Amino acid sequence: MIDIISHGRLPDGHTLEDLRAMGLPLPGELIRETQADGTILIKQVAPSDLAANAFRCDTPAQ
Repeated sequence: MIDIISHGRLPDGHTLEDLRAMGLPLPGELIRETQADGTILIKQVAPSDLAANAFRCDTPAQ
């Protein structure tokens, strides 16, 4: 399930509430890092980083 979530998807048949009830992170709360040897690390994003990047705007400032 963690692999699916790390790709930003919900596992089939599960809701966000299901994941929280199981103590799992939600899509977007994990990052994947590929190491030089090809190893893939899956890391949970710190809640403070999620809060800091919660709002994104694609419109240029005027």
